[in-house]
Amino acid sequence: MAFRAFFALPADKFSTARGQHTNAIHGFTSMLINLIKEQKPTHVAVAFDVSDDTTHRKAEYSEYKGGRNETPREMSGQIDLIDKVMGAWGIKTIKMPGYEADDILATLAAMGEKAGYEVLLVSGDRDAFQLITDNVFVLYPRKGVSDIPRMDAAAVEEKYFVSPSRYSDLAALVGETADNLPGVPGVGPKTAAKWINLYGGLEGVLEHLDAIGGKVGDALRANVDAVKRNRKLNQLHTDLDLPVTLDQLADPRPDQQALEELFDELEFKTIRTRLFELYAGEVPEAERETLESRDFATLQDA
Repeated sequence: MAFRAFFALPADKFSTARGQHTNAIHGFTSMLINLIKEQKPTHVAVAFDVSDDTTHRKAEYSEYKGGRNETPREMSGQIDLIDKVMGAWGIKTIKMPGYEADDILATLAAMGEKAGYEVLLVSGDRDAFQLITDNVFVLYPRKGVSDIPRMDAAAVEEKYFVSPSRYSDLAALVGETADNLPGVPGVGPKTAAKWINLYGGLEGVLEHLDAIGGKVGDALRANVDAVKRNRKLNQLHTDLDLPVTLDQLADPRPDQQALEELFDELEFKTIRTRLFELYAGEVPEAERETLESRDFATLQDA
């Protein structure tokens, strides 16, 4: 989501006097403000990826996520600063060496559902669709960080012709360009879904290889190892030993002084008013009036 924010806002319009670009920080913070305002969650957490080179997926398949463009120079330092904003905001951030952010989300989804909560996962990674249940939903951005519709089981079935629990089967056959996981040549979602629904999942498809004819059948038989690898790599972990409990994610509240100092450093103006308005009852009236007066005079700068 930070990278989506980066590309949604022009880097040359968001930078401090010291030259630190802030478009990803601003966009990410703005998105999260909107989500909290609209969804009113009782618990909030932000998951971060660690270096691709340290994940078990990279260790198992060296070409995993290979070929991606280098991180833009203007993105430098922005992830760490987002982490600082979250800390001052009171929102827990979670990293797990060897795993990706979506594994953390998957584990949180399992924990939340088991505890009886409705869980909303915000992710631009389609692998998260496998986590959708009657109580778990994915807010999947279509454009930038503002158009984020809710994906439920019906939405996945309408688009991909399989249930969410079978999405990782389909992705194993079709492949995932973003992860550099090539699929079976000539096999798209409709063909993959037809096989999955006919044979009861990927395991059934692999058990009936000889029954699948034509060029796509030949292609499938020639790429069985790649399909099995894809399936292994795209399966998200739901049982990580996270360094937080659900109770520790409940009802985050900002440290106003810490946020003020950080937003001064980032030269953010009106966005601080938007954030503090979420907790308006906890900001003293005199301080709130000061914030609103200052920010009203600089609306055009945010």
